[in-house]
Amino acid sequence: MSKYDYDLGVIGGGAAGLTVSSGASQLGVKVLLVEKEDRLGGDCLHYGCVPSKTLIRTARVRHLMQRAQDFGLPAVDLSPVDYSQVAKRIAEVIAAIQVHDSVERFNSLGVDVQFGDCSFSDKHTIILNGKKISARAWVIATGSSPFAPPVKGLDEVSYLTNMDVFSLESLPSSMIVLGGGPIAVEMAQAFQRLGCAVTVIQRSNQILSKEDADMARVVMEGMEDNGVKFILSSKIEEVRNAEGGVEVDLEVSGERQTVCGSRLLVAMGRKSNIEGLGLDNIGVTLNRGSIEVDARMRTSVADIYAAGDVIGKYRFTHAAGYEGGIVVSNAVFRFPRKADYTWLPWCTYTDPELAGVGMNEKAATAEGIEYSTVVEEFSTSDRALAEGEIRGRIKLLLNKKGKPLGCQIVAVHAGELLSEWVAAVNGKVGLATLAGAIHPYPTLSEMNKKVAGKLIGEKIFSDKVRKILRLLFSYRG
Repeated sequence: MSKYDYDLGVIGGGAAGLTVSSGASQLGVKVLLVEKEDRLGGDCLHYGCVPSKTLIRTARVRHLMQRAQDFGLPAVDLSPVDYSQVAKRIAEVIAAIQVHDSVERFNSLGVDVQFGDCSFSDKHTIILNGKKISARAWVIATGSSPFAPPVKGLDEVSYLTNMDVFSLESLPSSMIVLGGGPIAVEMAQAFQRLGCAVTVIQRSNQILSKEDADMARVVMEGMEDNGVKFILSSKIEEVRNAEGGVEVDLEVSGERQTVCGSRLLVAMGRKSNIEGLGLDNIGVTLNRGSIEVDARMRTSVADIYAAGDVIGKYRFTHAAGYEGGIVVSNAVFRFPRKADYTWLPWCTYTDPELAGVGMNEKAATAEGIEYSTVVEEFSTSDRALAEGEIRGRIKLLLNKKGKPLGCQIVAVHAGELLSEWVAAVNGKVGLATLAGAIHPYPTLSEMNKKVAGKLIGEKIFSDKVRKILRLLFSYRG
């Protein structure tokens, strides 16, 4: 039997890599974790989830201060934002969480952590800092990076991405955002609320193009109320430096248009981090620039797995963690567990937030599935009215048998409200059970009970039931 330096080698110290490393090591596996940066945590901790949600919270607080009169309070005279202080708080939050993703913690779990760029020389061996290291099996979890589209002049201007937007020294007076996906709209609204004039340029005819148009429209209306400007159905012709910032030439409805801003944020997608890994040396199959895996997270090469953003499926931290668990099942326990994304939840952290689990109407239509919808507006929620947050709706998708296909919520705290549906669909909880459960009043979560009960109510309070009760009990109503 061949001898290797480690039982399992993990390349990448982000969500997927850390999940695999900690889980495998605690099961008695000798694990090597390799990270090219000088700290663990990956994109989520340093350039994604954590800094973005910290920034969003800061921007929301300022927005609420501006709304003081809406709540019967005196108007607040706000000073301009010192973005260096915002960036400082972001760094402090990252540092506090970094403790959980520290080398010391993973060493204490038995993981050998090493830093540097590495590449495969064969399927069991990598070259790290000039030294050969072998493992019985490897996991590639190298994540993703911002994608720069082939736009004329883009490589000649200074532009921002999620890698540097959180550490700016000062707040730009204006910003052009290229893209209309989750990162783009989250940052657009946050910077607008901090006092930066933001224009979003989107190629398609709606923001959040994978979402249902009616739900995305609610988000866009909220952002427009904050002052964000949108240019949809546009084609970017050229980007160039200009006095005081940048200019973007567009074609919109056959007409040329120029947009000016002091800074440019590019948020038009992600690319998998596969460069320099030597995947060609070992024959790992790629699919559109990402590592191709089967449902067990296995690549085309035996004993090599991949998980997280690098496989290009669902670029969420919670998806990466889930996939890391699938790897542990297959690589450590040798139990043939398969990934199932049927009830994978997601959330875009705008205000209002847009969250979903399962299918939306676009997905159901694409798969040719017959469905019906049940919709409730948050304007009917007593708590939403008290909170001053009536913008939003909840939409439940049902199949022909009346079983949930998915649920989408666009509202304040939609991500938190969705968790009841995540538990319900995974636990196969029926709509009658959810509708009959007692929810505290007044809460926003009552909307979950209300939309579940709407369908039940239509059946209970039908003419047929009224006739039966009249016949049985001689009711005269």
